[in-house]
Amino acid sequence: MTHTELEITAELVRDLLRDQHPDLAGRPVTLGARGWDNQLWRLGDDLAVRMPWATESADALLRKEHAWLPSLAPRLPLPVPVPQRLGEPSERFPRPWIITTWVPGTPADRAPVTRGADSADSLAAFLTVLHQPAPDGAPVGRGRGGPLADAAEGFARQLVSATELGLVPDPDAVRAIWEDALAAPEWSGPPLWLHADLHPANILTADGTFCGVIDFGDLCAGDPAYDLAAAWILLPDGAADRFHDAYRPTPDAATLRRARGCAVSRALSGILIGEAGVHGRPGGKATWGPPAQAALRRLVATADH
Repeated sequence: MTHTELEITAELVRDLLRDQHPDLAGRPVTLGARGWDNQLWRLGDDLAVRMPWATESADALLRKEHAWLPSLAPRLPLPVPVPQRLGEPSERFPRPWIITTWVPGTPADRAPVTRGADSADSLAAFLTVLHQPAPDGAPVGRGRGGPLADAAEGFARQLVSATELGLVPDPDAVRAIWEDALAAPEWSGPPLWLHADLHPANILTADGTFCGVIDFGDLCAGDPAYDLAAAWILLPDGAADRFHDAYRPTPDAATLRRARGCAVSRALSGILIGEAGVHGRPGGKATWGPPAQAALRRLVATADH
């Protein structure tokens, strides 16, 4: 069931709380945001209710967060939404939902960081702590965290679409970055915990730097290059080198090559999603386009470095 079949309202959220978590039902309920997979409803000052609405896969992603994130969250150096309660499918709402802590801040697609050095250090510290060997049974990514070759067909489609729409000034340079990443040696270390979806709408800012990381639905184990791509996606010009210097262990050349490939793929995806509404297709998120275009320019400009 998607947003085209069921309207989520404050009244529905309150009804679900009364049915399954009545001790929280008296709190104010207000809409916080409509994301790609979920709607976020504030529950009082310190909690939030995440309701799946736009993709069928959101159900499994919420259950995954509820299972794994509480054990990871306490050691992370930036605030994250920690699952507190699970809501089960019911007659009123036939999908699972979760209650998490509320993380204050503004998504970086709406308020990009301006303090590059501080942001680079903050992001490096966060990923250094997160990127620890994952236990047996850790989730496998949806096409993320594994060999880049698995994503080659999807990347080719993205590049063709973006080029045909006139959204990529230098497709040959973009393709060269991707092909260099494909040629790099694969990750040979143990699968590490990854956020696996670090784009500007999933990281929060305040006072010019990062103040929180949200949406761990793609949490998985794999190649850290998928997260290290964030240096080009999230940070302003000139800050990637500082990030790489601060991250531990220092990434080797092959990992950085793969990370650049992940970054151009992420940038193309953001450009296409950001421009979707402009070109008449449903689901466009206009705020995703500018940071994705900036990331692509950044990657092409530093292709020889």
